[in-house]
This record gives sequence, structure tokens and C-alpha cells, in this order.
Amino acid sequence: MHNVVHLLFRRLRMPLIVVICTYAVSIVGLTLIPGIDDQGNPWRMSMFHAFYFVSFMGSTIGFGEIPYPFTDAQRLWTTAAMYATVTAWLYAIGSLLALVQDPAFRRVVKAAAFARAVHRINQRYYIVCGYGDTGSLLVGVLAANGIRSVVVDIDQSRIDALEIAGLPLEIPGLCADAADPASLIESGLRGKHCAGVIALTNDDQVNLTVAVTSKLIAAHVTVICRAEFEDTEANMASFGTDHIINPFVTFADSLAMAVHSPSMYLLNDWMTSTRKLPMEELVSPPRGTWVVCGYGRFGKAVCNRLPSEGINTVVIEANTEGTHAPPSAVRGRGTEAVTLKEGRIEEAVAVIAGTDNGTNNLSIVITARDMNPELFAVARQTERREDPMFAAARLDMVMQPWVIVASRVWSLIRNPILAEFLRLARDQDNAWANVVISRITAVLEEEPPDTWMLSITPNDTPALYAALDAAMDRGEQISLSDLLRDPRNRDATLACVPLLLMRSHEQALMPEGSAAIHKGDRLLFAGAAHVADTMRWTTQNANTLEYVLTGSERPSGFVWRLFAREQGE
Repeated sequence: MHNVVHLLFRRLRMPLIVVICTYAVSIVGLTLIPGIDDQGNPWRMSMFHAFYFVSFMGSTIGFGEIPYPFTDAQRLWTTAAMYATVTAWLYAIGSLLALVQDPAFRRVVKAAAFARAVHRINQRYYIVCGYGDTGSLLVGVLAANGIRSVVVDIDQSRIDALEIAGLPLEIPGLCADAADPASLIESGLRGKHCAGVIALTNDDQVNLTVAVTSKLIAAHVTVICRAEFEDTEANMASFGTDHIINPFVTFADSLAMAVHSPSMYLLNDWMTSTRKLPMEELVSPPRGTWVVCGYGRFGKAVCNRLPSEGINTVVIEANTEGTHAPPSAVRGRGTEAVTLKEGRIEEAVAVIAGTDNGTNNLSIVITARDMNPELFAVARQTERREDPMFAAARLDMVMQPWVIVASRVWSLIRNPILAEFLRLARDQDNAWANVVISRITAVLEEEPPDTWMLSITPNDTPALYAALDAAMDRGEQISLSDLLRDPRNRDATLACVPLLLMRSHEQALMPEGSAAIHKGDRLLFAGAAHVADTMRWTTQNANTLEYVLTGSERPSGFVWRLFAREQGE
């Protein structure tokens, strides 16, 4: 705000001086020129009357000659003053309009408004650097779930898109370079409600700078970064970046997971997706020879991961020297039938179109399927606006970097222990994943699962925390099955499945209902979305928890407690 006022007065200094001087000369002239009162006696206008007259004269209102009719000399001076004041006002107003339209002034005004908007946030928020396909998707998901964010992007058109996005929450946006530490500080990096910084730009060096700056200025905040090169990942990790997401490696791991354990892939997709997936969706890629078109970052990640699942890959790459493709690689783009034939597409079971051009990738798939209609098709989509084309292509799997990164970030934000569950789950076999899926589908039927965490702490679950102390004094324990009771009917079970119990350095996958609950435990559940609120209400309300644990309903109001006491007597 100080910068706005300073710039305003600096730019309007001369127009204001002209207006003030014009008024001053006009007022002094009226006080010096003699007039005649209603009795015919000489009269001089007072300073107050002169100021009053010039004020309404200069604004062209015109109330008339006061307090007495003017003499010719006064009217002559008034005529000159009238033109002078109007001209001065036109000059001042023109200067003001020019200032309002000045890009520099508008940037200062927007920066001041941005600073006020950030200062008004009184709940946890995340600083999102980059509002491209990934950032816009993530910010939309956060806003839909009531989580505030602050956006920084170097492209003004993206900030404009944020302002007209129609999100349910006010999201401040700043057009600035996220690599500039001042931009991060202005965005609230030092704010007490800042929960984390998420670097999602398409430049690894910018994301690295954001990570380093955030850890140096505010070491306590969580830093999540996107990285597409291995050396950048290593550099980020050396500075203590909390989470680093490489969309190409992440998709390659998911693809290998789908080959190894389709049920595990579906479970992972359910838990991390930003969208509600249908329960019956199951991907089962075939084993055999896969043709990989494009040996850039994506192609390398896939070719490095698939052989461990017993899959042989044939690489097609136009720039074999520049990408360091294997010696057996076929030179070409893959959009030509002759190149695909050289890559033995007729003998392959799958094709991966992984170049950095979405249109070419679709062309590769269409050409390959013309030659081998039974191919399992995977294609890389490079821009979000290509959604209609890729949806119409009926692909088996689509690699969308912004969806991969946004889903991963969202899972880390909404459920910190979900990442630990997924890490432990990857070590299990397909049969175990089938059991988990069957348990989830048994309680949800066709409804997609939601996940939530329950921390046994005085702040998050005060009633349960106190009940654990009381149970310990009585030599009793509260079990996990108690938390799964429906507070409306304790004989019924809530529509959810416990996935993970974490206690200090111990983890238990799919804990049994007989597992004892201890203070400090963290529990991960999957189930219907409304069950999370029901469970939180149970663990926060002492009366509800008592009914769930014992079946007795204790009166809560003063009148009802008094009535119950009299009945007892």
C-alpha cells in the first residue's frame, strides 16, 4: 500500500501543484479586488467566502455571485479564474487517467492487493509455483477441498486465467518469477500459516531454486518439487526437499506395477487419483515385445523399468545419437508404417508412443493399430487441451504428466501416511491386493473409495484421547473395532476399511479389529467419504464415544442431566 501511495503522489505531483496554485491565485485575487455590498458601500470578500466561491466555481457547479452581486472587476477576475481552474482540473484528471492505465502503476496496485489477500489468509495454505496444466489442476483440487493456496507464475495470462477460473475459494495470484526469493517471501513464505511450497514449473532449474530458497528461508515448511532430470532430483534431495516427483519415472513404475500386479495398480490409482475412478476399471498390460517410440526422458524411464517385468522393448527414435538410444534402435519417428514395420510392430503386443508431440503420438498409435489391431496402446499426452483427441483415441493407458504430479501432490497433502501405505503395499503380491480390493468393494459396492487419516492426539481426537487414559486406569483397552462402530447404531459397522496402523516406528498393514488403540497412533482408512466426518465426530465428542464404547447414552444438556439425576434418586 505504501508503494501505491508513493507512486501516486510522485506521478501526480506536478498536476496537484498546478491545481493548488491555480486555486490559491484565484482565491487571493477575489480577496484583493473590491466589491460593493447591498448598501452601496465598498466591501472585500473574506478568505472563507473566496475559498467557498472558487470551490464550486472550479468544479463548474455554479451557485451564483455571493454574498453580493459582483462588480465588473470581480466578474473579469472570475472569468479568468474559471478558465484557469477548469484547465487545471482537466490536466490533473488527464494525468490521473494516464497513471491508472500505466502498466507499472497497475503492477504496483496488483502487488499491493496480492499482499493484502495473502495477509488475510488465516488458515493453512500452500504456495504453488507454476499455474500451467499441473498447477491449475492441483489448485482446483485444493480449493474444492477447502484448502487455500497462493499462486506464483511468470506468465500474466495464467494469472488472468486464475482470476476467472471461478474457484470456490479466493486464490491470490502473483505474476512474478518464482526463482526470485522476494517473490516467495511476498507470497507468504514466512507466514505462520504457510504449510508448504509446491514447485510445479516446467523448468527444473526454477524448481530447484524454489526448493533451495524455501529450505533456507523457512526450513519448517514442506517442500514438494517436480523434476524431470535425474541430476536435478539429486540436487534437490541434497538440500532436504521433502518430496520430489518425476512424472516419467512415476508413470514407468506404475506401468511396471500394472504388468506385475494389475490389482495393485488399481489400488494405487484409487488412493492417489484426483478424480473419482469407477470401481470396475482394471488395466492388465500383456507381456511380450513392446515397441517404444521416442527415447527421451519418458522413453528412457520406460525402457529402464519394463525389462525387470520380463518385457522386451524395441526402440524407435529419430535422433539416436542425441538421445543415446541403444544400438539396436530403429531410426525414425514411428509415424511412418515402414518404420513401425522395421520395429516388428506385427509381432509386438504393445506400443508406447512417447515423443514430446501429442499429435505425433496419436498418429503413431493409429498407424500401429492399423498394422496390428490387437495392440495394447499407451500414449503420452503433452498438453491438457488435447483431452478430446486422446479420449476419442480409446487408448488403454494415457501418460498425462500434470495428472501424475497433481495426484501425487494431492495424496501427500490430504493424507501424509498414504505414501507410507503405498510403499509397504508395493512389497505385497497380487493376491494381497485382491484381498484389499475385495474388502473395499464389499463395503462400498459401486462407490469410489476415499481415504483419510486419524491421529490419536489431544487436538485431533480429544474424546478418544481422554477415554484411553480412563481405560488404562481401569486396566482395559479400546480396540480398532470400537472405532468402526456406527454412532447411530453401535451394532452396525461403518462403511470403511482400516488400511494402516502406524505407532512410533511400527507399521501394520490391514490391522485386525482386535488391534489395541494407543495414544499417538496414526490410522489410515479407506471408505465412503461421509464416514470420515462420522468417525471424527465420534472421537471428538465424549457422549457419542461413550455410546459407541458402552452402549449407554449420557444426557448432554443441563436440563436432561438434572432430570436423569432425579430419576436416579
